[in-house]
Amino acid sequence: MMVPINSKSHMMPAPVLLKWLSIILLLLPASRVLAQKGDLVTVTFKQTPLADVLKELEKQTGYRFYYDTTYLDTAKVDIDVRQQPFYKVLETAFSGTELTWSIDRHKHVFISKGEAIQTELPSDFFSRKDTGKITVAGEDLPHDRQEQANTLQVAVLENKLYTIGEKVNGPLQDIVNLAGYTRDAKTGEPIVGASIYIENPRIGVFSDQFGYYSISLPRGRHILNIQSIGMKDTRRLIMMYGDGKMNIDLLTQIMTLKKVIVSAEKASNVRRTQMGVQKIDIKTIKQVPVVFGEADVLRVVMTLPGVKTVGEASTGLNVRGGSADQNLVLFNDGTIYNSAHFFGMFSAFNPEVVKDVELYKSSIPAKYGGRLSSVLDINSREGNKKEFTGSAGIGLLTSRVNIEGPLVKEKTSFILGGRTTYANWLLARLPDQYKHSRASFYDVNLNISHEINKNNNLYFTGYLSQDHFNLNNDTTYGYGNRNLAVKWKHVFNNKLYSLITGGYDRYQYNITSTENKVNAYKLAFDINQLYFKAHFNYFLNAGHTLEWGVSTLRYQLHPGSYLPAGKPSLVVPDVLQAEQALESAAYLSDRYTISSALSLEGGLRYSMYNYMGPGDVNNYAAGLPIIPDNLISTTHYRSGDIIKTYGSPEYRLSARYSLTDNLSIKAGYNTQRQYIHALSNTTAMAPTDIWKLSDPNIRPQSGDQVSLGLYRNFKSNTIETSLEVYYKRIRNYLDYRSGAQLILNHHIETDVLQTKGKAYGVELLIKKLTGKVNGWLSYTYSRILLRQNDPNAGELINNGEFYPANYDKPHDVTMVGNYRFSHRVSMSLNATYSTGRPITLPIGKFYYAGSWRTLYADRNAYRIPDYFRTDYSINIDGNHKVHQKTHNSWTIGVYNLTGRKNPYSVYYISENGAVTGYKLSIFGSAIPYVNFNIRF
Repeated sequence: MMVPINSKSHMMPAPVLLKWLSIILLLLPASRVLAQKGDLVTVTFKQTPLADVLKELEKQTGYRFYYDTTYLDTAKVDIDVRQQPFYKVLETAFSGTELTWSIDRHKHVFISKGEAIQTELPSDFFSRKDTGKITVAGEDLPHDRQEQANTLQVAVLENKLYTIGEKVNGPLQDIVNLAGYTRDAKTGEPIVGASIYIENPRIGVFSDQFGYYSISLPRGRHILNIQSIGMKDTRRLIMMYGDGKMNIDLLTQIMTLKKVIVSAEKASNVRRTQMGVQKIDIKTIKQVPVVFGEADVLRVVMTLPGVKTVGEASTGLNVRGGSADQNLVLFNDGTIYNSAHFFGMFSAFNPEVVKDVELYKSSIPAKYGGRLSSVLDINSREGNKKEFTGSAGIGLLTSRVNIEGPLVKEKTSFILGGRTTYANWLLARLPDQYKHSRASFYDVNLNISHEINKNNNLYFTGYLSQDHFNLNNDTTYGYGNRNLAVKWKHVFNNKLYSLITGGYDRYQYNITSTENKVNAYKLAFDINQLYFKAHFNYFLNAGHTLEWGVSTLRYQLHPGSYLPAGKPSLVVPDVLQAEQALESAAYLSDRYTISSALSLEGGLRYSMYNYMGPGDVNNYAAGLPIIPDNLISTTHYRSGDIIKTYGSPEYRLSARYSLTDNLSIKAGYNTQRQYIHALSNTTAMAPTDIWKLSDPNIRPQSGDQVSLGLYRNFKSNTIETSLEVYYKRIRNYLDYRSGAQLILNHHIETDVLQTKGKAYGVELLIKKLTGKVNGWLSYTYSRILLRQNDPNAGELINNGEFYPANYDKPHDVTMVGNYRFSHRVSMSLNATYSTGRPITLPIGKFYYAGSWRTLYADRNAYRIPDYFRTDYSINIDGNHKVHQKTHNSWTIGVYNLTGRKNPYSVYYISENGAVTGYKLSIFGSAIPYVNFNIRF
């Protein structure tokens, strides 16, 4: 019978007790089971009857337990806890039993077997139709009351015992598997990186990019914990008899200003095996103030340690001493060769479509290859599977709109987003030398997701962008990206699934001048890619997760064409021969969890590159510099001929050892190869950059990196810190001879030099993402030094000594801070400082061949002035009622708050027989901005 355990005077006949208990349960307000987290308990028991344990808990906490005494007749437990929350003690006490429990707000604990007791009827219980489904009351309430209305739904789901697998006669499996998807309960979209784990024994996994998880557990009863940043923690009580599936819906976390979520498993930075990995969700990205108020993916990435850029109006990344072309930027698996709009002031990614961003600086997974420094993997959302929604934004320079919803409810969804600009009004207000300039851009995203059945899903992604601009003259610049991809995910069983991807990428630019009809021309370049990938995930057991696959990429480049524009033009056509190549790879990796403290991840990738015909290849005298004077012949190859083959294994290894639950050390080593090179006469990514494939005269770039890191969390994992050091070697990085010609050069190999380099540095990150005050502070010390000391190259740079690359910036400090005054009003402030980048300066002049000439210092021996900038913004949301037609918000701020004239470059020109220096600043004053955003 049900009795309070501490006094027999409470006993009454069972029928009477049940009647009173039924009335109490109908009248008592509900309270979420996990709400009682403020009571800390210290107890120690050894093989103690469970009934005695509950008596002691009543004495310490004031909770009252109600249960059937027959439930506890034989139950004995071992507990040793110090200052643990009350609910954690209950989880430990009932672990391994079929008992579950519910708590109301009056500290009454109801213990039952199998189904949990529901402590309140839904508010619309007597008015709604019986659909057999749990509904959430209060759809038109503000967020704080909506949170209370969700309590019943959460409590029922969390305290119900789910039976997985079937009871069978005969021997049972000791280890069984549970798999499924984690999804947003409101939109049905997958949740990436959710943590799914049990405490005893400590076993956990993370959901992948599709929200899919697979976890191997001991047979029996478990409490499955599910956590994800920005989502409400939840749990499921499961009884594992055999393999099975369970999808898990998570609710958005609505934080009160004084509420702090404390979670051991959210220490993913400590527990992950990989190091040098930074993941940012779109909510965080939108909090950081940027120029003109447009949320910018790449600007936020640049605030992370180890990531730099050469200056304002540039979205080219320099990661751990790598050049801008050594980063693989993926958007839904498609390669983005130019990720900037509007002179580099905006990134090419619509923030309303982006779901999350993951940056790999070291310990790069074996499935990625083709670049030396980093992988920036950007994924877009799949779209709302339950209802049609949308959003729009209007700013000073740009507008954006997106719409999403189900094509077939719960099965097929889409999201369509677009942006454009109307910046000419601003350009018309610039000084005379720029007031007649024009600029425009647009981008469009379309994603469609379709669930064929529970084991098969199809995904289509499309991306289109285009820029046009001219700078106060008739010369028009244009460039754009085209990306299409189709993915098929097939689940063979709980442990094995495959992802087959095929796609097409294109990047092209053109420069057109038509004012002078006789000299009118069009200069163009394009790069095209067709690719295929087959990737497999196999969750072997709790200790091993295997990944393997193959990929192939077909390049076709048109390196340059100079053609007449119009019939009157007398321009002589000049077209460089097309280039084509095939880059293929096979890989295998294993995440091996040796113990709760030690885990390893090892991978092997073998990449092979074939430079293919048709084409002509210049042959130079062996042992002599590759210069035009040493050209001895040219060989012609037919279509399909393999001209040159390169191949090499690439190794990936990382290890993590946990010293405590919130302190770990990590080490990593990886090797990379890169078969494509950017040719640029600027330090930043520019629309006119030309890409060159490796060939018999230009070898692939290669490099290896070793890194070591210390990770520590403080204050119950609300503050994350990390310290990483690294050393990297680089081979065959392209630098240029003095006076090199990069455009329309039929023998570009004679103007480039293949150098060796070394990069090393220290990165510190302190991050707090909870509470009223949140943000992060990052500091980076890094160096990148190059050397060209091969006498056979024909030219030594700086006498063969090491010299800094033109993007070497030793010190970089960034602070990003947010303060939330209320649910509706928040403030953001970020500040950044960095060392000025290297330049080569004229240091004298000399008289030669009848005229004065400039004498330059050693390459990159000087630096431009240091960089400093502060930005500020205020974010104002409308009311937080859920049931309304639109949700509005305003973003008001100032970019470059102090108005500092930061130099982008320093250059020198000859004026009236004298050499005069000038400093160029992109934003030399404070720039206010305002944005209006609407969701519907």
